[in-house]
Amino acid sequence: MTDHQTILGLETSCDETAAAVVRADGRVLADVVASQIDLHARYGGVVPELASRAHLRAIVPVVEEAVERVGGWDAIDAVAVTQGPGLVGALLVGVQFAKALAWARDRPLIGVDHLQGHLLACHLRHDDEAPVGPGYPYVALLVSGGHTALYRVDEPTGNTLLGQTRDDAAGEAFDKAAKLLGLGYPGGPIIDRLAKEGDAAAFDLPRPMLHRKDHDFSFSGLKTAVARIVADDEGVSRPDLAASLQGAIVEVLARKAVRCCLEEDVPRLVLGGGVAANRGLRQRAGELCAEAGLELFVPPIRSCTDNAAMIAYAGFHADGDEPVAVYSRAPNRVRGRFREDGTHIPRRAGR
Repeated sequence: MTDHQTILGLETSCDETAAAVVRADGRVLADVVASQIDLHARYGGVVPELASRAHLRAIVPVVEEAVERVGGWDAIDAVAVTQGPGLVGALLVGVQFAKALAWARDRPLIGVDHLQGHLLACHLRHDDEAPVGPGYPYVALLVSGGHTALYRVDEPTGNTLLGQTRDDAAGEAFDKAAKLLGLGYPGGPIIDRLAKEGDAAAFDLPRPMLHRKDHDFSFSGLKTAVARIVADDEGVSRPDLAASLQGAIVEVLARKAVRCCLEEDVPRLVLGGGVAANRGLRQRAGELCAEAGLELFVPPIRSCTDNAAMIAYAGFHADGDEPVAVYSRAPNRVRGRFREDGTHIPRRAGR
């Protein structure tokens, strides 16, 4: 852990340009986010090149506002930035800006893994009255548009990947299903709202890999099932299909997460990532945790979605001596060597 008292965090891994200032105890002093939802909505998903250009336009005013909220640079000891995983072009905007900023202001620069930020976001406190985060160890269910995984977190710097999706992430399944139904982007929040009006038992959708003993997930089959229903019946009830889809995804996520806690003998479950804002997931996880005698910790929605506060907090526990270079995929999921820019070097034939 670093000796810094406050860190400025920068996040540009996808479609949010964010800057935040956080204390070592998790207290958030400033939190500024510029969203690109309206920019990408017309395309039904994030367009990497447009995202990178939007980050270029937004990063200066976002950082200036965060620094101004804490009274200037005298209140900031170091700079932390997301270096991956994410969209390489978007990440490069944040990393290159952070390098220049740290050099110009003579502050240490710390590279942070985006997923590590999500795993520690439960310790953020946006006001003095906010509850303290969970104790260690805990199982974290990290669910977003790009990631669905279960981790055991034993300490701020130590976590173990227990299981992950073999194809689509849960958030990706929500987005693709919403596109099939013509609901718009991002699909997750829209389906969550629409599901309140529907009957979750209207369609018998599969619960992929629910009864397997491992901790992996698979959601591509659900997307295919929704596509077939829509193709067979153009007048299908959107609320019913939204409720059925959400019910299927939520049941798999919540049950496998609780089962993982029990098998690991860990008494607490933490939800993280953008899909952790889903009303159905929060409710079902709460019900199953209560039945199993587990504690459930769910960060505020602003801490679940991509934000810079989690990057700043993770920066306190990151190795500040490591070089900062972007990578599109988490290194622990791609074996081998990496170039200076963070891209993977494929193995040569015969080696």
